[in-house]
Amino acid sequence: MLNLYTAFDVQMELRDFISQSRKLKKLSIEELSTRSGVPYGTIRKFESTGNISLRQFLMLYEAIGDLNKVRTLTKPSDAQPSSIEEVLKNA
Repeated sequence: MLNLYTAFDVQMELRDFISQSRKLKKLSIEELSTRSGVPYGTIRKFESTGNISLRQFLMLYEAIGDLNKVRTLTKPSDAQPSSIEEVLKNA
Protein backbone atom coordinates (compact mmCIF):
# COMPACT_ATOMS: atom_id res chain seq x y z
CA MET A 1 0.00 0.00 0.00
CA LEU A 2 1.43 3.37 -1.05
CA ASN A 3 1.67 5.92 1.73
CA LEU A 4 2.71 9.50 1.09
CA TYR A 5 3.17 10.35 4.76
CA THR A 6 6.35 9.66 6.65
CA ALA A 7 6.76 9.04 10.36
CA PHE A 8 8.21 12.56 10.61
CA ASP A 9 5.09 14.05 8.96
CA VAL A 10 2.81 12.34 11.48
CA GLN A 11 5.12 13.33 14.34
CA MET A 12 4.79 16.99 13.35
CA GLU A 13 1.00 16.66 13.01
CA LEU A 14 0.80 15.19 16.52
CA ARG A 15 2.95 18.05 17.84
CA ASP A 16 0.65 20.58 16.17
CA PHE A 17 -2.44 18.80 17.49
CA ILE A 18 -1.24 18.94 21.11
CA SER A 19 -0.12 22.57 20.80
CA GLN A 20 -3.36 23.71 19.14
CA SER A 21 -5.50 21.76 21.60
CA ARG A 22 -3.65 23.32 24.52
CA LYS A 23 -4.24 26.79 23.11
CA LEU A 24 -7.93 26.10 22.34
CA LYS A 25 -8.41 25.03 25.95
CA LYS A 26 -6.59 28.24 26.99
CA LEU A 27 -3.97 26.27 28.91
CA SER A 28 -0.48 27.60 29.44
CA ILE A 29 2.43 25.22 29.19
CA GLU A 30 2.71 25.42 32.97
CA GLU A 31 -0.95 24.41 33.39
CA LEU A 32 -0.58 21.53 30.96
CA SER A 33 2.54 20.43 32.81
CA THR A 34 0.63 20.37 36.09
CA ARG A 35 -2.34 18.49 34.61
CA SER A 36 -0.28 15.94 32.73
CA GLY A 37 2.74 15.42 34.96
CA VAL A 38 5.05 16.08 31.99
CA PRO A 39 7.82 18.56 32.87
CA TYR A 40 7.49 22.10 31.52
CA GLY A 41 10.79 21.89 29.62
CA THR A 42 9.74 18.65 27.95
CA ILE A 43 6.52 20.23 26.69
CA ARG A 44 8.39 23.29 25.37
CA LYS A 45 10.88 21.03 23.57
CA PHE A 46 8.05 18.91 22.15
CA GLU A 47 6.19 21.97 20.86
CA SER A 48 9.32 23.21 19.11
CA THR A 49 10.87 19.96 17.84
CA GLY A 50 8.17 17.29 18.01
CA ASN A 51 10.46 15.03 20.05
CA ILE A 52 9.01 13.34 23.14
CA SER A 53 8.80 9.86 24.62
CA LEU A 54 5.71 7.84 23.82
CA ARG A 55 4.74 7.67 27.50
CA GLN A 56 4.97 11.43 27.89
CA PHE A 57 3.03 11.99 24.66
CA LEU A 58 0.27 9.76 25.99
CA MET A 59 0.27 11.70 29.27
CA LEU A 60 -0.17 14.96 27.30
CA TYR A 61 -2.89 13.43 25.14
CA GLU A 62 -4.72 12.20 28.22
CA ALA A 63 -4.64 15.71 29.72
CA ILE A 64 -5.79 17.34 26.45
CA GLY A 65 -8.26 14.88 24.99
CA ASP A 66 -9.73 11.42 24.92
CA LEU A 67 -7.06 8.74 25.37
CA ASN A 68 -9.56 6.14 24.12
CA LYS A 69 -9.05 7.54 20.61
CA VAL A 70 -5.42 6.44 20.78
CA ARG A 71 -6.43 3.05 22.18
CA THR A 72 -8.53 2.38 19.08
CA LEU A 73 -5.28 2.23 17.11
CA THR A 74 -4.46 -1.03 18.90
CA LYS A 75 -7.76 -2.72 18.05
CA PRO A 76 -8.09 -4.84 14.90
CA SER A 77 -9.93 -3.09 12.13
CA ASP A 78 -12.73 -4.68 10.16
CA ALA A 79 -11.32 -6.89 7.44
CA GLN A 80 -11.62 -5.34 3.99
CA PRO A 81 -12.73 -7.54 1.11
CA SER A 82 -9.83 -8.77 -0.97
CA SER A 83 -11.79 -9.62 -4.10
CA ILE A 84 -14.93 -8.66 -5.98
CA GLU A 85 -16.35 -12.08 -5.10
CA GLU A 86 -16.12 -11.21 -1.37
CA VAL A 87 -17.85 -7.89 -2.00
CA LEU A 88 -20.69 -9.55 -3.88
CA LYS A 89 -20.97 -12.34 -1.31
CA ASN A 90 -21.46 -9.81 1.51
CA ALA A 91 -23.82 -7.52 -0.43
